[in-house]
Amino acid sequence: MSQILDTKRELIAQTSGLTCKVKRLLGSGGQGEVYEARLNNQPVALKWYHPQVATSQQRKALEMLVAKGPPDRSFLWPLDIVTTPDLPHYGYLMPLRDPRYQGIADLMKGRIDPTFRILATAGMNLASSFLQLHARGMCYRDIAFGNVFFDADTGEVLICDNDNVSVDHEEKGSVLGTPRFMAPEVVRGEAWPSTQTDLFSLSVLLFYMFMVHHPLEGKREVEIKCLDLPAMTRLYGENPVFIFDPENKTNRPHKEFQKNPLAFWPVYPEFLRKLFVRAFTEGLHDPSRRVRESEWRNTLIRLRDSILYCADCGTENVYDRESLGEGAQSSGACWSCQKPIPLPPRIRIEKSIIMLNHDTHVFPHHVDDQKLYDFSLPVAEVNQHPDKPGIWGLKNISRDKWVMTTPQDETLDVPPHKTVPLLNGTRIHFGNKQGEIRS
Repeated sequence: MSQILDTKRELIAQTSGLTCKVKRLLGSGGQGEVYEARLNNQPVALKWYHPQVATSQQRKALEMLVAKGPPDRSFLWPLDIVTTPDLPHYGYLMPLRDPRYQGIADLMKGRIDPTFRILATAGMNLASSFLQLHARGMCYRDIAFGNVFFDADTGEVLICDNDNVSVDHEEKGSVLGTPRFMAPEVVRGEAWPSTQTDLFSLSVLLFYMFMVHHPLEGKREVEIKCLDLPAMTRLYGENPVFIFDPENKTNRPHKEFQKNPLAFWPVYPEFLRKLFVRAFTEGLHDPSRRVRESEWRNTLIRLRDSILYCADCGTENVYDRESLGEGAQSSGACWSCQKPIPLPPRIRIEKSIIMLNHDTHVFPHHVDDQKLYDFSLPVAEVNQHPDKPGIWGLKNISRDKWVMTTPQDETLDVPPHKTVPLLNGTRIHFGNKQGEIRS
C-alpha cells in the first residue's frame, strides 16, 4: 500500500523537540493518514495530513488544542505537532487507542453484544465527556460511529479525531459532520456545526446504541428507491419525522425491513423513551429544546440503577416505575421469556432507586452529594451469606462506618467489611445520605 510517510522516518515534535519514529500505517481517510509511531520509545498515534488539508488555519487550530489539553481522559487529544524538513506539510501526535476499545459499528453489525448495563455506562460516559467539552465553549462538529469507541466489558469510552474540535461559533471550518448524524439545519445548509448541533448528533448516536437503528429511518426511508443526496436531504433535513413520533405516525418502522427498533423500543423504560421522543420531535425543529448532555447522563445513570434480572431465564430487564405505577410488587413480564419478574430487594436513597441484584454495586455518586458522578470505586456491594445461600446483604466496602436502623428501630454500627441484611424497612445512614431497603 502506498503511503505518505515511509516506516522508520523520523519527525520532530514541535513543542518537546523529541524525535518521533514512524512504525506502521494504521489507516487513511479524507484528511490524511494515521500511523503507529514511537515518541521517546513510547507508543503514540500520528496523523499526517494531505497537503491540501495542512493549511495554516488547521495548524493554528491544532496549536490551540495542544495548548488547551483534553477535557477529560476519554479524548485522544492532540499532544504535539510534528514536522520533517523534506516535506512541506505536517501532522500531529495523539495517544494510541488501546485495542480493548471497539467501534460502535461493531455493535451495529452484531460483532459485540454488550449488556444493557454496559450500554448505559458507555452512554453515560459519552454524555459526560461531551458535557466537559461543551463546558469549555468548544464543539466537536462530527459526532458519529467512526469517532467513538467503547470497552464492551466496562463501558469506558474513547473519543477520536479531535483535530476538528473548534471554539463554538468562532470558526466555520471545513467539517460539517457525517451524513445521518448532522442536525437538520446543517443538512439544509442553514447553520454551521455548533454545540447545539452536537446535541442532536449525540442523541442520534445514543439512539443507534440502544435501538440499533436510525431515529428517522422508517417507512419513508423504505419507500425511497434511490437514497441519493436529494433524497437524504429530504429525509434528514427538509422533512424529518421521528419513527416513534406520538403525534405523527407516518414514518413508523417497517415491520419486515426495520425490525430492530420495533423489538428494542418497548424493552426500555418510559423515562428513556420520553427523552428520545423529545430529542427527535421538539429537538428536530428547535435547537433550544434539544436534550442536554446532563439530562442524558442522569437518565442513563437511572437506567443502570433500574436493571434487574429475570428469575427464570436470567435476561436483563429494566424496572419501569412510570409504566407499572407506584407500589407495584412485580416488574411485569420478561421481554425475552415473557415470565413474570418479581421485584428484587432494592434501596431508595432520596430520589434514586437501586435494584439490589446479585452483582449490584453502590457508588459514591449514590451516597454523597459532594461526589456526584463518581463511579470510580464502589462503597457497597451485594453479597451472599457464606453459610446460608438464601440470605443476602449489602456489604460496606468503603472506609467509613455506616449506621443502620433495623425494622425494630434498633440502631447498630456497620463498620467497613460488615454486611447489612436485605430486610424490608432497614435504614442505612451512609454519612451524608440515608437509604431504606425494600424487599
